[in-house]
Amino acid sequence: MRTSKIRRRKLCNWMFVMAVCFLLCGAAACGSSGNQPENTSKQEDFAIADLAGTPSDYAKEENWLKIPEITHEVDTFYLYPTCYSDESEKAKPICDIDNEEMQAAAREVYEKQGTVYEESTNVFAPFYRQSNIFQVVVLSHEELEEYQRGVQRTDVYAALDYYFENYNDGRPFILAGHSQGSIMTKIVLEEYMKAHPEYYERMVAAYPIGFSITRDWLEEHPHLKFAQGADDTGVIVSWNTEGKGNKGKNNLVVEPNAISINPINWKLDDTYAGFEENLGSRILDEETGTYEIVKGIADAQVDAERGVVICTAENVEYAPAILFGPESLHAYDYDFYYENLRENVKTRVEAFLKTK
Repeated sequence: MRTSKIRRRKLCNWMFVMAVCFLLCGAAACGSSGNQPENTSKQEDFAIADLAGTPSDYAKEENWLKIPEITHEVDTFYLYPTCYSDESEKAKPICDIDNEEMQAAAREVYEKQGTVYEESTNVFAPFYRQSNIFQVVVLSHEELEEYQRGVQRTDVYAALDYYFENYNDGRPFILAGHSQGSIMTKIVLEEYMKAHPEYYERMVAAYPIGFSITRDWLEEHPHLKFAQGADDTGVIVSWNTEGKGNKGKNNLVVEPNAISINPINWKLDDTYAGFEENLGSRILDEETGTYEIVKGIADAQVDAERGVVICTAENVEYAPAILFGPESLHAYDYDFYYENLRENVKTRVEAFLKTK
């Protein structure tokens, strides 16, 4: 049955901040030096020379949020959302990779999101430099994605290079993220993976959740394909979650011509998946400080015209309306469908391994 109340009265405040933060990357400078980032344009033939700034050193273990013991046949490379906000006068527009606030928030969000991949894969997660919410301005979707090709991309690519050369050992892998991490995953898919087909052929799936994958983008990058069901591999799996009240409203993570898959029944059409079909949401109990799997919280139905997943959950706190619309459930993209996502990762991993 549907829960009468989610035990936490609200999500951790930083969760909403990070959801806002990655969307507000703009006129402020980038990089620890405070210099304006090089505005590199999209190019089909990506080269390392196109990257902005000096990459962080991923030979240093302290520049990794997670380096796991190898217990599975498949890896996950996970990119967390924006986790840096500093309103002090001397705040840097882009935090250093060893910024304690950013790293602490990243560890928290890993517990909410990255853990969903742990049952079936070895999860690797790099720290990477991020924009300060208080020193940036709102950009359009196009400007935002272009802006992320600064030192953010430089760090992510350096982490990928080090991962493949030193940690992966030829295993299949998943790419995963949320919000800003999903923008970075999109860039990796369109650019890095095209430049490295020897890696791309081992990709089980990509989960850039919480930022739009559009039909136009897929047409521009024909080497990529969106998931058609629960067990296809080498595909992109993504969705954005909203309430019905967001229909027709601006949501800065929802682009025109977007695609979402239903995270309960793994269909692209409007087949409704009820509360009873949800295997369980992962919710923080504020009293105990622990996460619990709770059933009956979230349903799901794809709005194919808008390209989102509609959820009718009650007693939730919506993301800031000024950016995401009055009923955005952006902060719950992972939480509400945690157990279904965990099971789907297992399903796609098993399907991929059967083909090898």
